[in-house]
Amino acid sequence: MTVKVATTTEKLRKVSTATIATCLFKKGLKNQFIQDVKPLKTGKPTMVGKAYTLRYIPAREDLNPIEVFRDPKHLQRVAVEECPEGYVMVIDSRKDARAASAGSILATRLMVRGVEGIVTDGGFRDSAEIADLN
Repeated sequence: MTVKVATTTEKLRKVSTATIATCLFKKGLKNQFIQDVKPLKTGKPTMVGKAYTLRYIPAREDLNPIEVFRDPKHLQRVAVEECPEGYVMVIDSRKDARAASAGSILATRLMVRGVEGIVTDGGFRDSAEIADLN
């Protein structure tokens, strides 16, 4: 990470989300957020990082037996392995909690890989365990 990026990141940690949203709005970016996102645990440091995005939909029992999730080429697994260090994985689940965005194993893997955090408007399995990570 370059000095400039590190300095910018630290500055952004001190700015409110509302201020950043307003600045983006003034630049013409009017839909730069997902709705109804809440922290699993309050009092944690502010996450700052570039977004690595994934759109997720609920699995269909008739099309997605458990075997599909064992495939190393499954898009969720690929995203977890490709999300760069320092980025925030942003998972758009279309506000559907049935689309379990991740559980403690995938969240732990992201943490070990140095990802800044996860944001989703979907559900988390093992949310108590995820909240206690880091």
